[in-house]
Order: sequence, then C-alpha cells, then structure tokens
Amino acid sequence: MNDGIIFSPFQVKSITLKNRIGVAPMTRMSSSGDSIPRQDVFEFLIRRAKNGAAIVYTEAIVTDYESAQGYPGQARMVTQRQIESWRPVVRAIQKEGSIAIMQIFHCGRMAWPDINPANRVIAPSAITPNQINPMTGEPYPVPDVMTQFDVDHVIVGFAETAKGAIEAGFDGIEIHGAHGYLINNFLSSYSNERTDAYGGSVENRFRFAHEVIQAVKKVIPDDRLLTFRISNWGVADMEVSLFKDKDEWQELINLLSKESIDAISVSAYCYKDKAFGTDRSMAQITREVTDLPIMICGQIYDRTSAEDALTDADIVLSAKSMLLNPNWVEDVRSGKDLPLYTSEEANVAYTDEPLP
Repeated sequence: MNDGIIFSPFQVKSITLKNRIGVAPMTRMSSSGDSIPRQDVFEFLIRRAKNGAAIVYTEAIVTDYESAQGYPGQARMVTQRQIESWRPVVRAIQKEGSIAIMQIFHCGRMAWPDINPANRVIAPSAITPNQINPMTGEPYPVPDVMTQFDVDHVIVGFAETAKGAIEAGFDGIEIHGAHGYLINNFLSSYSNERTDAYGGSVENRFRFAHEVIQAVKKVIPDDRLLTFRISNWGVADMEVSLFKDKDEWQELINLLSKESIDAISVSAYCYKDKAFGTDRSMAQITREVTDLPIMICGQIYDRTSAEDALTDADIVLSAKSMLLNPNWVEDVRSGKDLPLYTSEEANVAYTDEPLP
C-alpha cells in the first residue's frame, strides 16, 4: 500500500518529523511518592517510538508542589532526581528518530485538597463542575479564587517545570490549555467569571495563557518546540461547550497564533464532529484563521480516519489506539482493519498493569 501523506515527513520549525503520527499526551497516575513514573510507563513510551510514532508525548506533568495536582500518583519535573529519571527515556526515543515532547499542566478546579501538598484547590473563580468527582464520589470542592500572587506563583511553576524538561533533553514542551484544567478554566466563561484583567472579554480571559506562554518561552532554547493544546470540551461536564460559538473559538485561535508557539494541538472528542452548529469540524474552523501547524486528536483509529483527519490537519495524534496497540503505526501503514477502542478499555492506563 502506498504510504501517502500519513508517512510523509513534516517540518515543524527546525525539526523534521519522520511521519505525521504522534502518541497523544494522556493523564496517568503511575508515580509513587517521588513523582517519577514507573519504569514500565517509561518503557511504553520508548516502545511507541521504536514502533514508528514520530512524536512521543509524555503524560501530563503537573507544574508545582502546591496546588497543581488533580489526580493521585501524578509526575513532576522540578527536582534533579526527576530530571535524571527522564533523561535516558528521552535519549531512547530520539535514538529511534522520533521526538519527545513533555506536556505540562496545572489541574485547577479539577483537583481536590487531599492530594495537594498545600491542601487547597485554586481556580480563576469559585465555580465547581456540576458533576460529581468520579475519583472521590463527592462534589468537587469550591476552589479558592486566585489572587495576583497565586497567578504569579503558578506561572513560575510552569517555567520551572519547562526548565526541567529542557535539562532532561526534551525536544519540546506542550502547554496544556484544554479539557477543563487551569489554563482552560481561565479561557472559558463557563469557569471564569472574573471582573479584573483576567476575565470578561476573550482577550482578558486569554491573558493568563499568554503570560504562561511568555514565561515558558523565555526558558527554552530556540531549537526546541513550544506547542499549545486546546479543546472545547472538559473532562467534567463533558456535554458543555466551553466556548460560546465559532467566532469566540476563532478569536482565541487568532490570539494564540500571535504567540511564540510552533503548533496548535486541537483535542476534539471526535475529529470529524461538526463544531458550534456549523458544517465544519474543529480542525477546519481552526485552519480558517491560523497558518500554524495543526495537530488533531479524537477517534482517529485506523488508516481511513487518519487520512481523513489529515485533510484539515498536519499531524494526527492517537491516544487509546496507541495505548492499547503497540503495533498501531504499522497496522495503519498496512491498512489493517482496526477497532475503535472505548474509554472503558483504556482505563487500564490507570492501573498497575503494564501496557503492551
């Protein structure tokens, strides 16, 4: 079978990707008290590079020891021991001709106090998700409204974590601005009711993301990538549209496109779903207003869906299929009939069971 666009190289700044396929970043809970993932999790990432993925994203790494953590057993990147644990993993990924990108985030209102060293939850406004926290079976706690001190402190955490990733040798950093976590809490009027410079207009709600991007950009070399992930859905209250309409989304993409970033990663629940009541997908309405490379994720599970997604995006990211099928890239190459995995099947990621 002809390799087609999926297996053609793609240039992002100074880096040439060997194909258009990446391992999507996924939240994991595989770290013990040292905030370092288990060895089998590291080996999973290396295997995906060996098996053909051009981009290997880490799990989402929390950005400080105070209030960033949202789930038990999450990893950090702010101590020398943590940095040293990742260094051989990054080298092994790069040895396979792939690139390694560390995704960094703060969980914001998705956290609960018992798992954070500071015993607090912070967010732009004192607004909780409507749904019950599935991890605790209880309502999410009302977060502390972030002061300017909190904002500045959290931004330092993003920069320090990015420094750690660069020290470990990563090819790039991704700032996680999606899925209802802290940056997304600021971006969306669903969770941001502030009346100061960080609330109200789209531009004001974008201010926190802008300041995080600027702080991270200052600490990474020019030859490394900086990407930004965004979505219109959150892991809680999934049915809610986090942005009002296509115009609001495109205004946000315009603001992002003015930043010193190298690609936008759009996380869709399904890559081909029509967005905001239009006849266009999320990738299509994003492409209308940006020249930046676009990554797309969401129910891309076989050759047909990958080729279709690449009509409107430059890179496809797979989560469940990459998680559960170590041979997924080659199976896509050969056009093999592949399953669309369910979220329940992917829950193995949150157990102690080593992945294939």
